[in-house]
Amino acid sequence: MNPMAQRRMESGGRSAASRAAVIIRMLGLGLVLSLVLPVSPVAISAAAASEAEPDAKETGDPWERGNRVVYSVNDAGDRWVVKPLAKAYNRLPAPIRRGLHNMFENLGEPRTAINQFLQGKPRKGLEDTTRFLINSTFGLLGWFDLATRNGLPRNEEDFGQTFAVWGIGSGPFVMLPGLGPSTVTDTVGTALDIVTNPIEIIESDWQIYAIRGVDAIDTRAELLSVEEVISGDRYLFLRDAYLQRRTFMINDGVIEAEDDPFLDDFEDYDDEALDDY
Repeated sequence: MNPMAQRRMESGGRSAASRAAVIIRMLGLGLVLSLVLPVSPVAISAAAASEAEPDAKETGDPWERGNRVVYSVNDAGDRWVVKPLAKAYNRLPAPIRRGLHNMFENLGEPRTAINQFLQGKPRKGLEDTTRFLINSTFGLLGWFDLATRNGLPRNEEDFGQTFAVWGIGSGPFVMLPGLGPSTVTDTVGTALDIVTNPIEIIESDWQIYAIRGVDAIDTRAELLSVEEVISGDRYLFLRDAYLQRRTFMINDGVIEAEDDPFLDDFEDYDDEALDDY
């Protein structure tokens, strides 16, 4: 074997091993959280967390004090770094931002297709696989979302949702450093989501980090317009919004009245009152 080819193989092996180590560490973190956290606070905020809040059982957030510490650090990083980058990103021409956003969404299609099959929805799985193939080829690696234009709308499934479908509880709410809102089960799911992202076949670690960084900025830019609706305690707002959205996604958009306390707000209105609008 020629020396250059050998060095390339060794470099690729080290790169793959490095990424595998990161994934294993994340999986290990999720498993440790699922086993240890029921009897102790989140490790990263153990010094700040003490006894649970009085309403911990209802909120599913027994480590609220510690989670708030992590949220404060995340929020400071967002204000000083991520948000300014997102604002600068939004100054790019709209067609470029739309194309990049489409490409990042296309990278999530394999994860969605796999989880459709795991959840017992083979037809949806085949549709999402077809979406990925169409957009990755004729759509120029996803830059153009041709599948949606041809009657194949985008779905979003992940391993956290699959665990829920399988009957595995979400576990307590946890605020992850740098990653934001999650639950114990979703933390494990996130590690598996990483494995199914096509960018993992790239040998260069810095290219993977660059792609993930731009993806994060793109996501943050999408959220700039919704910040105006946040009111009151930002931590509680974000926590409740995350948990409600996860419930919505797990149930494929079907929410029973008893599962959504906000629907109770409309019980005082009768049909005649609504007809006035």
